[in-house]
Amino acid sequence: QVQLVESGGGLMQAGGSLKLSCVASGYTFRPYVMGWFRQAPGREREFVAHISEDDKITAYAASATGRFTISRENAKNAIYLQMNSLKPEDTAVYYCAAGRTLSSRPSEYNTWGQGTQVTVSS
Repeated sequence: QVQLVESGGGLMQAGGSLKLSCVASGYTFRPYVMGWFRQAPGREREFVAHISEDDKITAYAASATGRFTISRENAKNAIYLQMNSLKPEDTAVYYCAAGRTLSSRPSEYNTWGQGTQVTVSS
């Protein structure tokens, strides 16, 4: 069973930066499509970014475009989310996820981490 563990969240002032990490452990027979999602209080889990298994295809939510960058290191079984120019609206629990198909839909991902909280103050 593959396990995903996120880290790097915390409290940041608006305009600041954070880098989230997600490390996979356990059996991995091939690189997975990986994604970042977030969930704010009272809202549905929403797509932030995803990256293909070969690191050649990325996509971002409109709210993340130009500010966030997703990357991966397959040899380390890790993905990252560099978040710049943070806004209070970015406050949420951020989750990494692994799947088999490039998608912005949470239902397409099979394995999820427990999340890391990001709080951005005004």
